[in-house]
Amino acid sequence: MRREIHVPFLVEQDEDGVWTAEAALTPDAFANGEGETREAALEDLRAAIVTLAAEVGAPEQLVVTVEVP
Repeated sequence: MRREIHVPFLVEQDEDGVWTAEAALTPDAFANGEGETREAALEDLRAAIVTLAAEVGAPEQLVVTVEVP
């Protein structure tokens, strides 16, 4: 079964210039990515999320639309 999931993430550049990205698929399942660029770190994170979702399953989601100032 194919399913689209929305996963909030954090991305930052460390003191050595390496970009890191992290996300929580569930409260107990975390994925990490890294790369020489922000985009590379996010691509690595995407791959890690796909692998993690295959292992622990995709989380249930509730989609809410909010207005942000």
